[in-house]
Amino acid sequence: MRFDRSGVRGPTAGRTEFEELYAGHFRGLTLQINAYVGDLAEAQDLVQEAFTRAVARWDRIAKYDDPAAWVRRVAWNLATSRWRRRRVAAAFLLRQREQHVAGPNPDRVALTAALATLPPVLRKAFVLHYIAQLSIAEIAEEEDVAEGTVKSWLHRGRALVAAQLTDPREGN
Repeated sequence: MRFDRSGVRGPTAGRTEFEELYAGHFRGLTLQINAYVGDLAEAQDLVQEAFTRAVARWDRIAKYDDPAAWVRRVAWNLATSRWRRRRVAAAFLLRQREQHVAGPNPDRVALTAALATLPPVLRKAFVLHYIAQLSIAEIAEEEDVAEGTVKSWLHRGRALVAAQLTDPREGN
């Protein structure tokens, strides 16, 4: 048991005990965990986490015969847990199949480019009607406008998109 300078057990006495434990075991424990996980920075993080958990419970852990053994066990458990999570994640990734999807065709690229030129309100109406398959009434309700307004937006949007998609080399 530690005492402060006045000979009375106080809050600084426990802190000193913990600081001594930390100073005496951090490096050695980090080297052990580093040998296990193969990454010094990760080992330092794991050991630091173990000491953080110890300081939060120091009133209880300080009474153990070997508080360093508790910290060591926690660090090893943390390392093993991370290793298991990574192993499960790696196994999951190995089971995933790579899917090759063809790129967009020239018509899709042209339509996307044409839609980008529309004013936002016309583009939204166009997308909601032709891509999301909403009716004119549903769009009017969602946008809080009259159905005639939606019809006007769609008409203007179609005209602008058609002008963008028409090949000027083809004479009308």
